[in-house]
Amino acid sequence: MKHDIKDELIDELLSNYKNPEDLLGRDGIINELKKRLIERAMAGELTAQLGYQKHEKDPLNVRKNARNGSSKKTIRSDDLELEISVPRDRKGEYEPILIPKHERRFDGFDDVIVSLYSRGLTVRDIQDHLKQLYHVEVSHTLISTVTSEVIEELKVWQNRPLEEVYPIVYFDAIVAKIRHDGKVSKRSIYLALAITLDGQKEVLGMWSDETEGAKFWLHVLTELKNRGVNDLLICCVDGLNGFVQAIETVFPLAKVQLCIVHLIRNSLKYVGWKEKKQIAADLKSIYKASTTQAAKEALDQFARVHDKQYPAVSQIWYRHWDNIIPLFDYPQEIRKVIYTTNAIESLNSSFRKISRNRNLFPSEDALYRLFYLSLKNISKKWTMPIQNWAQALNRFTIEFADRMPKQ
Repeated sequence: MKHDIKDELIDELLSNYKNPEDLLGRDGIINELKKRLIERAMAGELTAQLGYQKHEKDPLNVRKNARNGSSKKTIRSDDLELEISVPRDRKGEYEPILIPKHERRFDGFDDVIVSLYSRGLTVRDIQDHLKQLYHVEVSHTLISTVTSEVIEELKVWQNRPLEEVYPIVYFDAIVAKIRHDGKVSKRSIYLALAITLDGQKEVLGMWSDETEGAKFWLHVLTELKNRGVNDLLICCVDGLNGFVQAIETVFPLAKVQLCIVHLIRNSLKYVGWKEKKQIAADLKSIYKASTTQAAKEALDQFARVHDKQYPAVSQIWYRHWDNIIPLFDYPQEIRKVIYTTNAIESLNSSFRKISRNRNLFPSEDALYRLFYLSLKNISKKWTMPIQNWAQALNRFTIEFADRMPKQ
């Protein structure tokens, strides 16, 4: 017997819909659907172990084992008790995978859906995967309901209290497309990735606006302040106009370091593809210089050589020079901690990877939901302090002695 919930049945159930309890309550359609899915999944497991479908003949004509009805079992799922029918085999060899023998809790199915969603799979991908794995057809409604539950968790995370001081914070934005009011529009997702006093990476929050702009970054910085951040020692940013002023408005003591990767990327926009490799190598002599003076001489030399063909490149570096030179206050091993954007670039790359299956998000909530769940997966790998952190912390403790929190 199949446990499909037909459209006609859903229409019939919704015809008496009066309040959310009818849909989401203890006896609502969602829990009934979950019960049916569990039973279908376990029936599929038994089929896989026996090697042939129900009502089919044993292909080997051996029939050493066969189905033998079912038994009732009460399990707890999401703080709710569900009575399910567990299939049996004659020889008692069936070993349930989804809900093992003697197991009375079932949180796994929702977790599987959330896990697949967090890795960038579309709803259709998830449906196909669960059908292949458990031989069940999962509705679009169930997947949306399960993944939507994370929105409340996201709100708590987004508003959590923060530390008083963060030694380094990288600010960046990533662009995605969503459907809004029937139209497709681009949204910038703002990210603040901090390095804590323990050298651990921590995303302080995610925000969204139509475009990336200094005015909205001012809003982001103000929110961080309101959530308990009193000081940022070093802020690593791209070359967005007005960004430095926004930081100085909220955190006036912060050193602003221009992101070298963004600077190089912006510089190479003005260079023909044949010359990009050479120009990139010549720029390296600037940011790899041992002192501020040596870096300035390297920049002047770069201008003398390349200004005739690419005058815009040196002008970018001259214009942002005050936010490039903080880098040279530190030895090479600490510079890598400050100017390398591996952390934020890696995070952005992960977000792009999981979202590339979705050229278009149906809503802003769906976009937030995917990025937040993905971030939970990504951050599980952040178990060790970043490289050379001990040396950097010693330097910061001396340089920013009056601003470091009292231990």
